Amino acid sequence: MNRKLLALYGLKWSPFSPEVPTEALLVTKQIEWFCWRVEQLVSDGGFALVTGVPGVGKSVTLRILADRLGAQQNAQVGILNRPQANLSDFFRELGDLFGVPLRPHNRYAGSKVLRQRWQAHIDSSLLRPVLICDEGQEMSPAVLAELRLLAAANLDSHVLLTVVLAGDQRLAERFRSEDLLPLGSRIRARLALEPASPEGLQACLRHALAKAGAPQLMTADVIAALGDHAHGNYRALMNMAGELLAIAAQREIQQIDEKLFLEAFMPQASQPNRTSGRHRR
Repeated sequence: MNRKLLALYGLKWSPFSPEVPTEALLVTKQIEWFCWRVEQLVSDGGFALVTGVPGVGKSVTLRILADRLGAQQNAQVGILNRPQANLSDFFRELGDLFGVPLRPHNRYAGSKVLRQRWQAHIDSSLLRPVLICDEGQEMSPAVLAELRLLAAANLDSHVLLTVVLAGDQRLAERFRSEDLLPLGSRIRARLALEPASPEGLQACLRHALAKAGAPQLMTADVIAALGDHAHGNYRALMNMAGELLAIAAQREIQQIDEKLFLEAFMPQASQPNRTSGRHRR
């Protein structure tokens, strides 16, 4: 959204954009508990898992978590950007994230140096480095197995890394398979996100508007209608709200009301009933 449109509504940013500042995101009780749990986990290391259908807040949870962990003194947080990578590219990215030049053709030497780097960080800070990965269902079994082996030492009695994975239900199902059951059994903190209630979606909208500086941008009826029609999905909610804001900005409407909602999403309902011009004889 350009500056002119932001000024039209007195907004600090678009409240419905995926790029809102992390401090403007709504932290539910579930997310608050999970972040606290992982913050404790950083002292001991291990795996944590966030699951849920698309649009229920997995990536938002990871953003909030990464921000909190990054604010800790001496914290070292790496975010994996290519979960779909093969084993060689996975090693390359790990090297970039933790400042270790790795050669994929010599993974033994590379993993040894990487583990030494992690151990040095533990010795100096008493905190485990953290690796965060979104879209974990895209990770190959080979990469997940390698990550499990990299993260442990001394016959699995010493953990070198805290790993937070997020993905849809396919990821949770994969951890029940024979190949990945060893990793699934090591997950120490879990957050299973469910579709939000209409009231939860309404609270999210009100929070987003207030943080952006325009709590009166939408009427209560519109907020309720959006909460009902987003079917528990935060992403659908923000997409619909963003569409309404774009239409309102085009027409320079000062407040988004129920009439605009009906025109945008229920055009037939917003039209008056018209009888046919043809009469029975």
